[in-house]
Amino acid sequence: MRRWGSRLTAVAGAVVLIGGGSSVAVADPATVEPAVPPGEYRGDLASGADWLAHVPARWNGTVVVFAHGFGAMTAQDAPDEPTRAELLEQGYALVGSSYSGPSLWALATAVDDQFAALAAFEELLGVEPERTIGFGRSMGGLVSALQAQDPRGELDGVLTTCGLVAGALNLNNYQLDGVYTLAHLLAPGQPIPLVRYESPEQAAQAAADLIAAVTAAQDTAEGRARIALASAFLNMATWYVDDPEGDPGEGPAAPDDYAAQQVEQFEALVDRGLERYVTGRQQIELVAGGNSAYNAGVDYRELLDSSVHAEQVRALYREAGLDLDADLATLTRDADIEADPDAVAELTRTSMVTGDLEVPQLAIHTTADELVPVEHEDWYAEQVDRAGDDRLLRQAYVEGAGHCRFQPAEQVAALQALERRIEAGRWAGAARPDRLNAAADALELGTTARFVEYDPPRLVGGLGEPGRRAR
Repeated sequence: MRRWGSRLTAVAGAVVLIGGGSSVAVADPATVEPAVPPGEYRGDLASGADWLAHVPARWNGTVVVFAHGFGAMTAQDAPDEPTRAELLEQGYALVGSSYSGPSLWALATAVDDQFAALAAFEELLGVEPERTIGFGRSMGGLVSALQAQDPRGELDGVLTTCGLVAGALNLNNYQLDGVYTLAHLLAPGQPIPLVRYESPEQAAQAAADLIAAVTAAQDTAEGRARIALASAFLNMATWYVDDPEGDPGEGPAAPDDYAAQQVEQFEALVDRGLERYVTGRQQIELVAGGNSAYNAGVDYRELLDSSVHAEQVRALYREAGLDLDADLATLTRDADIEADPDAVAELTRTSMVTGDLEVPQLAIHTTADELVPVEHEDWYAEQVDRAGDDRLLRQAYVEGAGHCRFQPAEQVAALQALERRIEAGRWAGAARPDRLNAAADALELGTTARFVEYDPPRLVGGLGEPGRRAR
């Protein structure tokens, strides 16, 4: 097991240890207790990151290494407090790092920081775990997916939840297609920068300008049609819930109620979408050293034809009396943004998967995710299949709207299904929706699990997808 330099501290009355070169004893966790009492522990890593961990009252021998999503560089060892409490109740030990580096897009350092946090925690425990499982959320899902293909072999399996598994190059490209469409068709005379942001403030202003243009356009049939067109390029779901912590809201609009679907897309854009897309791009550009996205040479007619929302867009254009062919031709003709080769190379190195899995992986995703579209899972599965490792991957889907909007029982049941796969050496139906639902409901956490059979659409505007030529 690789060792990493760190300084350890402990809280909640636990034992204080100072990290050094001591080795971890290899023993059976079922019969040997950790060297420290139950509680919360924290420490610092040589990279400048810090880590957080929890030891349960009765350890089951498994350590879960949690990778948090895009946002504050604060150490987390679980996606939320209810899930943490249930995992500890089930006997899992938990650890996660803050990540390090100059940007919130910490992919260049996150994998190593996660392994370093695991090594520091194992040293604290004083006994090697029976197994270790990665558990990633959103951007952290990409971190965990990269760990799943890491040859160091530190993990026995990986659970990705709402994972950004199609990677940074795809994210930046399809989001550029969407914001370019909004800026070009809704604010053609306004110089809104779309790439190469010089500061967070410039990106924030660009997002505000786009939101203002979209908000004004929503008042007209022409504007609504063009918002739907941009939403198709953004892989935007037609079901949105504006209260991620509260009421789940109503179900999705009817399949042929295109006007209601467009309202859902509009609300997602102005509520959380556009601000996150643009400010997130600035953080990715900061660490990549430039812009990785391009639309020069993109065929926007082919892009729309590849979208599951193409009929919605065509219907709204007909209703508005707009010439869709003319808009698509304009977008294709005027597209002139080129990528910076060094930025593409950096993100290819740090922020894209190969699909070459070393360990079993279970991925779960909501069917309507406004920030990391479920289409990421289709693109990712194709890479894993090309690498010949499809036997190691299973994907399961929760019927619901919202980014990472899972119930604690759904996440715990998914983790336990992955653990059964690790123990048995085969899936044996462990990731089937009915079995996941039964396992989640058996936890008796007061909710009903929502796993369903689902086949995600293809990713619009992804590398190698229709309309986007290889560069």
